Amino acid sequence: MNPDMMEALQAMATERGIPLETLFAALADALETAYKRTPGAHEFSWVTIDPDTMEIRVFAQNLDEEGEPVGDEFDVTPDDFGRIAAQTARHVMTQRIREAERDLKYEEYAGREGDIVTGMIQQTDARYTLLDLGRVEALLPQAEQVPYERPEANTRMKAYIVEVRKTAKGPQIVVSRTHPGLIKRLFELEVPEIADGVVEIKACAREPGHRTKISVASNDPNVDPVGACVGARGARVRMVVNELRGEKIDIVPFSEDPVDFVMKALSPAKVKDVLIDEESGTATVIVPDYQLSLAIGKEGQNARLAARMTGWRVDIKSETQVAEEAAYADVDWAEGEWVVDEETGEQVWRPAEGGPAVSADQWVEAAVDSAGESGGATSAAEMPEVSAEEAASAEMPEVSAEEAASAEDDPGTST
Repeated sequence: MNPDMMEALQAMATERGIPLETLFAALADALETAYKRTPGAHEFSWVTIDPDTMEIRVFAQNLDEEGEPVGDEFDVTPDDFGRIAAQTARHVMTQRIREAERDLKYEEYAGREGDIVTGMIQQTDARYTLLDLGRVEALLPQAEQVPYERPEANTRMKAYIVEVRKTAKGPQIVVSRTHPGLIKRLFELEVPEIADGVVEIKACAREPGHRTKISVASNDPNVDPVGACVGARGARVRMVVNELRGEKIDIVPFSEDPVDFVMKALSPAKVKDVLIDEESGTATVIVPDYQLSLAIGKEGQNARLAARMTGWRVDIKSETQVAEEAAYADVDWAEGEWVVDEETGEQVWRPAEGGPAVSADQWVEAAVDSAGESGGATSAAEMPEVSAEEAASAEMPEVSAEEAASAEDDPGTST
């Protein structure tokens, strides 16, 4: 064999990052394929390569009627493979090297789901954006992009690895800019306490491009979790906000008490009281009247993020609403139902405690009577009886003929 073959294989292994054993296996497969295409080649044969001396030998065995190898193996190494065999070996060798490179790239990113990568924006259109990660490319679909974010070509961008797929053309890495895990990874890069495990991010709720809420807790009583994430003069959280193109981030301390946790989750609004209903999973939040719009947020955003982060269904009410509901609940309402009388076909009120049914006319008369007794409008029973003649005379006073004639002569007088 050519003595320069070993140096060429070592140089290729160093350049492409492929193990030397993989190149030896690829070369053996290529030579085996080339041998089987030579005239008179044995059907059951294989190639061996000595890594020390680079000696290449071809061995074969005979096959019985059932196609099983029998007898001893023997050396069938040809003196020269020929031009066609050499081209076949070259083609197979190139194919095996490409497959080895694809496998190495896949293995490099196969276990990195949930990790963060930095890539250069290579191409962008309405469907997806390509990020150049060096040896491979990452795919950023339109659904994983932040709304109204305009990726510019040849600029760096951090993204969150969602999935690594193994395809025939190599590994396909799907990344995201909207995943909540991106927030956690960015804080791990900027906050050493989170990377060391001293401070933990307990929960995260995000509306990409608008606002994010995270709750943090400290495993060391001497470390303030919120202060560690904010940094000196907000330096740490500012770096995360800049990477997210100005997305607002609220950092609140975590609490095991649901009431306290819901109160803190609705910050910056001031909460007066929280009522927890564990059966329905609802947290009724009572806030002052002037804090109602702040607690709800723009288009309900603050309340929505607080509900996602705490896991409770948040129902926000003002003090005035609570007072009105309490007053409404104190009113004594008649219990019963309106039904249709089978005999008359009219609707009647049937009390729940029993007794005679009340028609609609009787109901109205009773309501008018109660209003009259309370000093309100005069009831129909208290109205004096007036005859038709008295009513007509009351509507138009009697006028004599002389008075009518004088009224017509005097234009300033009206009847």
